Amino acid sequence: MSAPRIGYVLKVYPRFSETFVVTEILAREAQGEQLEIFALRHSTDPRFHPELARVQAPVHYVPRPERASEGWAVLARAAEVVPGFGERLAALLPDLVRTEASEVHQGVALAVAVVEQGITHLHAHFASLSARVAEIASRLTGVPFTVTTHAKDIFHESVDPARLRRTLEHAHDVVAISEYNRRHLRAAFPEHARKLRLVRNGLEFARFPYRDPAPVGESLRVVAVGRLVEKKGFAGLVRAVAARRAAGARLSVTIAGGGELEAGLRALVAELGLEDVVQLAGPRTQAEVCRLLRAADVFVAPCVVGADGNADGLPTVLLEAMAMGVPVIASDVTGIPEVVRNSGPRTGVLVPAGAHDELVRALAVVAGPGFDRTGTARAARALVKRDYDSTGQAAALRALLPVPIPEGASR
Repeated sequence: MSAPRIGYVLKVYPRFSETFVVTEILAREAQGEQLEIFALRHSTDPRFHPELARVQAPVHYVPRPERASEGWAVLARAAEVVPGFGERLAALLPDLVRTEASEVHQGVALAVAVVEQGITHLHAHFASLSARVAEIASRLTGVPFTVTTHAKDIFHESVDPARLRRTLEHAHDVVAISEYNRRHLRAAFPEHARKLRLVRNGLEFARFPYRDPAPVGESLRVVAVGRLVEKKGFAGLVRAVAARRAAGARLSVTIAGGGELEAGLRALVAELGLEDVVQLAGPRTQAEVCRLLRAADVFVAPCVVGADGNADGLPTVLLEAMAMGVPVIASDVTGIPEVVRNSGPRTGVLVPAGAHDELVRALAVVAGPGFDRTGTARAARALVKRDYDSTGQAAALRALLPVPIPEGASR
């Protein structure tokens, strides 16, 4: 039997904010799978997580022609290497004429790499550029592809439903990272419901050891982590902190992350007179985030749905905080209620997205003596350990691979 060789198709690699991709790759390598990474863009991130050094898969940057002559060279190489290329390309033309030229050329270049490197399966993260390029390569080579959907690729106003439908049509399987996302895709594309698979993002739990939370001291130590973009809801958190301070509460708040709204958040902090309370700490590695979490009394994920429809799928750092025993406050966006629950048993404090008064009240609750910090933290750790272990995630993804075909057998 031919051993599977899996090509991971990613828009950018490595990407500082996509720790879940590295965790998934490491878990799949740990179970013995042979992986190769195909990146469509070079990274511009100035910092990288140390876990990248553990990834064994070679990284290939798929050529992106900038001149017509380069594009023709890609097509000529494919005609030499990819069996039946001319006929398959001709069959694709009705779809390709509506596709950006660079995507077509990268899809063709990826098809060449698939054949030359013996890739038997392609897996893309995000049902946008990476999935579209993987789809082209798959249709040109006959090698199946799967895709993990997340958030911006299915919720954002820029999503073209017809184009997304075509990707789902040609995918072997479609992964949703939450039950919420799976329901969304099932309702939007019922004809492809049979392809939808729930595979949650995983954690390497050895890297996030649990410890019962300590009692809250004189000042509530609050940590929030994420890109400084609208859907993270950090402006709402700053306003809630201002309300708690006005009520006489003492808080120390650290927001770690970088992004387009940094200047606006700094201005808001200054406007509300919170310079001595709120620190915007910039991007942090996972190790640095763990140190912030270890010193926190509460982790807050005040996510909202953006004006453009964009929403968080499920912040990985929220799972990390719960794994470590840090009590959490989070809003009820997309898949978050699947982990943060107010009862049965309580695993955190869940608040309606964008509800200012509820967030203010939650900050008061977690600081009060009546909040069961230890019981909540233990229940949270048990839930994420059961449902979000990267070992189980890797096994579920491996189960999606088509059954290997004996060498020499007809397809």
